[in-house]
Amino acid sequence: MTFSRKVEFSQVFNIKLKGMKKTVVCLADGFEEIEAVTIIDILRRAEVDVTTASVSGSALVKGAHHVEVRADKLFEDVDFRDIDMIILPGGMPGAQNLNNHKGVQDRILDFSAAGKMIGAICAAPMVLGNLGLLENRNVTCYPGFGNYLKKARLKNDAVVEDRNLVTANGPAAAVEFALKLVEKLKGRDMADMTARKMLVPGK
Repeated sequence: MTFSRKVEFSQVFNIKLKGMKKTVVCLADGFEEIEAVTIIDILRRAEVDVTTASVSGSALVKGAHHVEVRADKLFEDVDFRDIDMIILPGGMPGAQNLNNHKGVQDRILDFSAAGKMIGAICAAPMVLGNLGLLENRNVTCYPGFGNYLKKARLKNDAVVEDRNLVTANGPAAAVEFALKLVEKLKGRDMADMTARKMLVPGK
C-alpha cells in the first residue's frame, strides 16, 4: 500500500512538471542583479519552471554590482526545444555581453520566427533591436538605449507588451515586468494571486 501511494504521488508530480511552463533566464557577466533575481523569484513563486543559463562559460556569473550567482546550466547545455519563453535581464556590461553572444542571437531569432515569447528588460532590448526584430513593435528600454531599437515604436512606459514580446525599462520595473511575464505564461489570475501574496500595492 505504501509503495502504491509513492507511485501515485510520483505520477501526479511528473504530470505537474510536464504541464509547467518553461523559461530560460540568460545570465552574462555584468547582469543587473535586481532584475535577474526578481524575475527568477517571481516566476518560481508562480510555479513556472525557470532555468538560469550562463553565457559566460562558467556556472558562476558576476553581476554588475559584484553579486555572484551560480547558474543552473551553461547556455550551450540548455535544450530550448520545449522552452516557452526566453528572458534577457539588463545591466551593463551584461546586456552587451548578451548582445555579443552568438548562441543568444540564434535562439532569439528562432523564438521570434516561431512566435514564441521573449522578455527583455533595461538595456537588454538592444539585443532584439540589433537583430532587426523590433520594426513597428511597441517597446521600452533604459534611457539612452533607444538608438539600438531600430524602427521600433519606443514607449515611455515601465512595461510594454506587444504580442509575444514584453519589455521593461529598468530595475524599478522588475516586479511589474516579472508579473507581466507570469500573466503571459500562466494567466491573469495567477499573476494577481502572486502579486497579492507579495503584498504588491493595489493588488
